[in-house]
Amino acid sequence: MKNWKALIIGSVAVSISAMLWGLDGVVLTPRLHNLEIGYVVFMLHLLPFVLMQFFLFNRYKIIRKINGSDFSAFFLVALFGGAVGTMAIVKALFLVNFQELSVVVLLQKLQPVFAILLAALILGERVKGNFFLWATVAIIASYFLTFGWELPHVSQNENSALAAVYAMLAAFSFAMATVMSKKVMYKYDFKTATFIRYGLTALIMLPYVLISGHVNQLAVTTQENWLIFLIIGITTGSGAIFLYYFGLQRIKAMIATICELFFPLSAILFDYIFNDSKLTIVQWISAAALITAVIGINISQKKRLKKHSVKETGNQAIN
Repeated sequence: MKNWKALIIGSVAVSISAMLWGLDGVVLTPRLHNLEIGYVVFMLHLLPFVLMQFFLFNRYKIIRKINGSDFSAFFLVALFGGAVGTMAIVKALFLVNFQELSVVVLLQKLQPVFAILLAALILGERVKGNFFLWATVAIIASYFLTFGWELPHVSQNENSALAAVYAMLAAFSFAMATVMSKKVMYKYDFKTATFIRYGLTALIMLPYVLISGHVNQLAVTTQENWLIFLIIGITTGSGAIFLYYFGLQRIKAMIATICELFFPLSAILFDYIFNDSKLTIVQWISAAALITAVIGINISQKKRLKKHSVKETGNQAIN
């Protein structure tokens, strides 16, 4: 029962964080289009990390004790999830001016596939029960949720082609970050993981900003930009990451990456609320299928945990 409650709490936490990312993509990030990509990613990590100094300063004691293997895992999380992945997806969105999102969103759906494969290869997680069936339902539902019955529209221009490449890179990067995050969550709490991730990402991005000369973006950063940086840093940025890691401590990386499919659901809902983009019947059905798939995964995992618990009890009785 304890494992089942942890599974539910973890799944809900990761799903909510994915919804916050949907809010970020539809409402907040587009307001930073006047700035350079690398500078945006740098500030989105630096500002929250500075704020964390006031209530997570004691994490430096833990950092000093981190061994080489754990540091490598944290570095990969920051590199792929913080730097490469974020720069890639923001670049893809900027290239299509937040309008022709078909290719970007479609290729982003490769993330669960990458994550499942990487989780099996790196963490040794095994696909059990009906997980693969429900995962397939979730991925298919996310496709129809985004496109309905329409085929993805690919504009014959250079920007669309580049956006496709960046979106695929983002899908792989975020999947790698999910898997490596799960690895560090075996030993470190979610506050420490978030603190280290933001600090390392800021350090990774600093040389890029200095060498590229984009530090001069400070001069053209408007008051609205600073406000958006602050809002993202507290809510859909570090706030969502805190919540994500809190949930990831309680569930497997494979389940987490399916819960992250709530991103397209929330993106479409927020698009309707803020941009008056209406949902079709197919999209509503797909949204229901996505939620059902996530619930199905949890039920499947509950049965597996219950069976595993009964088996362990039986073995203890025999011994």
